[in-house]
This record gives sequence, structure tokens and C-alpha cells, in this order.
Amino acid sequence: MFTTDAARIADYEARGWWAGTTVDAMFQQTAAAAPDALALIDPPNRPLLDGQPQERLTWAQVRDRVERMAAALLAAGLVKDDVICVQLPNTTDAVILFLAAARLGLIISPVVMQYREHELSHIFDLTTPKAFITVPTFHKHDHAAMAAGLLASRPGLRLLLLATSAEGTDREADLRAAMAAADPAPVAAHVAANPTAGGEVLTICWTSGTESRSKGVPRDHNHWVLNARIVAEAAGMRDGDVLLNPFPLVNIGSIGGQVMPWLLLRGRLVLHHPFDLPLFLAQAAAERVTYTIAPPAVLTALLKQPDLMRGTDLSALRAIGSGSAPLSPWLIEGWKEQHGIEICNIFGSNEGASLFSSPGDVPDPTERARYFPRFGAAGQDFDSIVHRVIRTRLADPDTGEEITVPGRPGELRITGAATFSGYWRSPHLTAAAFDDQGWYRTGDLFEIAGTGALSRFYRFVGRCKEIIVRGGVNISPAELDELLTGLPQAREAATVGIPDPDLGERVAVALVPRDGAEPTLADVLDWLKRADVAVFKRPERLVLLPVLPRNAMNKVQRDQLRAQVLAALDAA
Repeated sequence: MFTTDAARIADYEARGWWAGTTVDAMFQQTAAAAPDALALIDPPNRPLLDGQPQERLTWAQVRDRVERMAAALLAAGLVKDDVICVQLPNTTDAVILFLAAARLGLIISPVVMQYREHELSHIFDLTTPKAFITVPTFHKHDHAAMAAGLLASRPGLRLLLLATSAEGTDREADLRAAMAAADPAPVAAHVAANPTAGGEVLTICWTSGTESRSKGVPRDHNHWVLNARIVAEAAGMRDGDVLLNPFPLVNIGSIGGQVMPWLLLRGRLVLHHPFDLPLFLAQAAAERVTYTIAPPAVLTALLKQPDLMRGTDLSALRAIGSGSAPLSPWLIEGWKEQHGIEICNIFGSNEGASLFSSPGDVPDPTERARYFPRFGAAGQDFDSIVHRVIRTRLADPDTGEEITVPGRPGELRITGAATFSGYWRSPHLTAAAFDDQGWYRTGDLFEIAGTGALSRFYRFVGRCKEIIVRGGVNISPAELDELLTGLPQAREAATVGIPDPDLGERVAVALVPRDGAEPTLADVLDWLKRADVAVFKRPERLVLLPVLPRNAMNKVQRDQLRAQVLAALDAA
């Protein structure tokens, strides 16, 4: 049994922060309440993803499929507390497998489809899974062959394939065929004999790995059930909402931001994969989606290219959650004024950092783009779940001194019911991730936004290791990225520091031009001048790129970007 610290469980459950229940208990209650209601919808392009027809399942059908999946996993020799590593596209199979793992008390470690031998070997070594579950092929990559090579040196690891009938079972067990033939009867007996508690680990998700190799983040059933309540409240979700999920079930954004609220609100979950903007918009219209999530780059592109949305009926869409990069007031104002859709500014991580700047808490678009309520901070008072269950403070990243004055950047540190307990089987990484008071060190710099009314807000400054130091003065690349969002000639832009013998670093901007545009450094400087940006922050180099390097979570990888910028400058 893998659990969070017992004292922490007892404390948080006594406070009512954690429900002490499981994801399976939530699912069973929801499925029983409205068995005939439509619950889960595949991407319309599913036949191209894995050869299976698109499915539209009711809650009763989802429950039946979960029982059959659980039975097939039992028949494959998997039992409570076993770890399974899963690499699946964003289809009904991924949701059903997640729910089946929760039912049996398995620990599911989902990974993105882009991971290959290098990443998977690292994950297998850390988690020692009993099974690896994937599709035979995806986007012309032979996942079964890749897995066979990885399993050759791991005799305790079994490969289970969600194959099509045409692919057969010549290489390994066909989990889909096993589901069709499964007898669900043993599942209830196994669950009764092996009960799962709220404090037991359900998932091991993986960090984006922009600064080091991926780290495993375990989260308990208690975490996920609480996450549903936090996100539903922050995003203004309602019972029966239709949620469009464009991201695979591999992290807190998808599992916590979509799947868990779907279970809580007894809604409808519409799946999308891979991200395709016309198809995404078509699904939002056809399924009458009320809430979805999208990265800032997509929201910016849609505002800058209104023809992409012409003729698309988004009248049911009330709100969109966005994060992973700074938002701009221009973006939030544009969506509200042009489409009547609110943008929720989300700052989160697999580890449990949870800040939300939503229309309810921050109605002003400018403030919502730039600030987050100081949820959980001493002396603050907000009527929200997240404020009640977390604690936050700013600290000098070097000395640990707490920062309580405006305008001085400090590392955001968090503790409480939404925060994980430590990295999976990595005590040295865990020790470095928490300070001497037991608060999680997010690695993100914020500052108290100001005095008076602004003292209620944090302002994001940037990552601790991303700060550009020019002549001894700190410059936030995130701040410049936000300012460049509205640049008419750019699809997207990001800034990095490049070495300079005199000043230490200078500011360079990498820019992806809009079709037909030929932006110059003068255009960038003129834009920033009109925004009244301090001269020392203005870029001194410009590089045009076809695309910005992003990781699987859509975050700009500044280390790779810096290397591309330097290479381009050297070649010029």
C-alpha cells in the first residue's frame, strides 16, 4: 500500500479538506445517478488514431466497460498496488483504463505518446511497473516493437496491447480481446477483499523535464477528489457541463482539470487528439461544449485570425481555462468583447501548485491577466475552496527569508491539501523540492503586486532559473513574452538571455512571423516602446523561427530556444 503520511491524512480528513473517499467511489455514484445519460465521446478522427470506431458512451456503458477492463487486468495477473505504465492517445480507452485502475487499487503512470526509449527506460527504472499498456502503432511509430525492446531486459514487466482485431495477438496479450471475453464477476470480489483508502496513491504523473530528467509525481485519491472541487469552483463549472478535453490523460491539467470535474458534475466529456484547430472548433460547436482548456498561443491565434472562427457557433461556450504561459489583458478582453467568453488564468503543476485568476474572483480583465489572488497567504480572506485548503508565501530563493513587501520577487512556496508529498522513489529530489519548514518550492518567482487593493494579488515574474541578468539587473522573460503577445506581425514570441562579455547577458527575442509578415527588430522595439517598457528590458537581437520549441505540455523550452537563437545568430 502506497499512501501519503498517515498523520497528514488524518489531519486533512478531520479538517474536511480531504474527503477520505476514492475516485472509484465518485465514479460509481455518478454512473448510478444517470445511467442513460451520454457521458463520454471519442474524437471523431479516432479511426485514424488507433483503427477503432468513434464511441459515444452513456454512463451505464462506461461502467460496463470499466468492469470489463478491470476483469481483463485481473486476468492478466495485476492486483492492488501494482504499478502500470500507460501510453495511450486521448480516447475512451484512456479514460476507461484510468477508472479501472482506480477501481482495482492499481497505481497508473500515464506518459505522453511522444515518449520513446530514452524517457520510458527512465520511468520503468523508477516505477518498476508490472505492465506496460499501449497501442501497437501510433502515427507510424511501432510502439509494440519499441516496448518489446524495453521489456527484453525487464522480465517482470508485461506488455498489454489495445490492438485492433486485424492486428491479432502474435506479439503479446490483446487487452481489447481480453475485455470482450472477460467475466466481470471477480472484480467486485477483488475490490471487497482489497479495499482502497483515500490516502493511497492512484497516479504517478511526470514533470515536463525542462530542467532535468522527468520526475514522478504521485497523487492520491484524496488529491484528485479535492482537485475536482477546486477546479469546478474556480472555472465556474455547473452540473451537467459539457467539457472538451484536448490533452491526453497524463497530467493535472487533463486529469484534474477535465476528468475529475466531469465525474463530480455528472457531465459529458468530449475527447480530442491530436490538437487540430479546425476539428477542435467543430467539436466545440457540434457538442455544445460549455467549458474547455487551451494554451495562450491558440487563443491568441484565434483572435488574430478571426476567419478561423467564422461560421462556428460557440454560443454554448461560457469559459476557457488557459495557462502554461503568461496571458495578456488584450487576450482576455478580446475573448470577452468579441465572443462573450471568459478566460480563466490558471497557474498549476503536477506537484499541486494551485492558483486561479477567474472571473468571479478577479472580474477586471487586466488584473486577471497579470495577477493571481494570494490564496492561502497570511492575512488574506477569499471565499474559495483553494484558499481554505492551501497555504502560500513568498521567500527569497537563496536565503529563505519570507517576503511580505510589494515589488520584491520571491519564490512561491506552497503547502496544504493540494500539494504532493514528494517525488516517487527520489529522496534527493524530494529533499531539494521542500524547504526546511516543509513547504514545496515551486521554482516560480512571484511578487506582491502592490499596496492597497493590489496587495491581495501575486504577480508572476518568471522561473527562478529563467531570469535574464543584464548588467546586474534582473529581467523577466515571461513579462516580455506577455507584452509581445499582441504584436501584429507575430504568431508567437518568446525571449531568452544570450551571453554578453560586457553585461553578462543581453535580451534576444525569437519570433514566429504571421503569414506574409517580415517583422524587424525595429517593429519589436516600437511595440515595446508604445507599451512604455523600460529601455533596459528591450531586446537587442531578433531571430525569426518557423516554430517555438515546446515540450509535451506545450511550455516553451527556453534551454532549447536559447540554443536555436545562438545558432541562428552565429550563422548570420
